[in-house]
Amino acid sequence: MNKIYTRKGDKGFTTLVGGKAVSKTCLRVEAYGSIDELNAFVGSLYELAKNKQEKDFLFWLMNKLFLIGSHIATDESFEGKQFFKEITDADTENIETEIDRLTAKLPKIKNFILPVGSSEAALAHVCRAVCRRVERTVLRLNDAEAVPIVILTFLNRLSDYFFILARNLANEYGKGDVLLENL
Repeated sequence: MNKIYTRKGDKGFTTLVGGKAVSKTCLRVEAYGSIDELNAFVGSLYELAKNKQEKDFLFWLMNKLFLIGSHIATDESFEGKQFFKEITDADTENIETEIDRLTAKLPKIKNFILPVGSSEAALAHVCRAVCRRVERTVLRLNDAEAVPIVILTFLNRLSDYFFILARNLANEYGKGDVLLENL
């Protein structure tokens, strides 16, 4: 049986795809770790999804997030990177199409909404918030090392998707949008 532990990371270092050793606190590791965290939440949402179209889209997203994480986890000088599948503008357009489909079913809102409405909606809001943190982390990485713009665009659109999905789930399975009360 293979062991999951190697003890190589016990001193705070890990290895990028391509073999370069880096600190576990480096921005690249933080970025792909945050992407992994988001993907785990998306997996939880996938397990709660009640219809095939939702499940299919969330499954597609998990695969795309894994691909993005793989790109971020790879040393830029690694020659094998050229063989990785790429995130494309068509992937972002796919998210936009899904946003438009879900938005068409929703009432207009005139106030901020709270991250509640149903268990599924609350989890979609967690995905939204984590996705926004992922985006900020990847943008900080981009300040230090170039990240393909298509990845930045994908992540920005993805947080919009989770917001619309949360509203849709609240309206379909729960209490509907729960508006922020005037303070």
